[in-house]
Amino acid sequence: MVYTDVMATEQESVRQSVSLPSGIAKRVKSLARSQRTSANRVLVELIEKGLDSKEAERRKFLELADQLSSAKDPAERKRLKKQLARMTFRE
Repeated sequence: MVYTDVMATEQESVRQSVSLPSGIAKRVKSLARSQRTSANRVLVELIEKGLDSKEAERRKFLELADQLSSAKDPAERKRLKKQLARMTFRE
């Protein structure tokens, strides 16, 4: 068997059973058909994007917290507190 660079960098797959609401399953199948790929591939891509998004949100939160701790201007501190509260409580 010949290994390519892509094969060498892929992680080992783990079989995982997940139950999806029927509406989401239909949307995944529809995306798979339109992208001419498998529903499994669509699910993996969606999960990867979701995880990346959560990590970016966490980094943004920590960045704002750092800005708040170093901010001296009361107006700036108030703005940062409001922004952090919105992120925390989804307002």
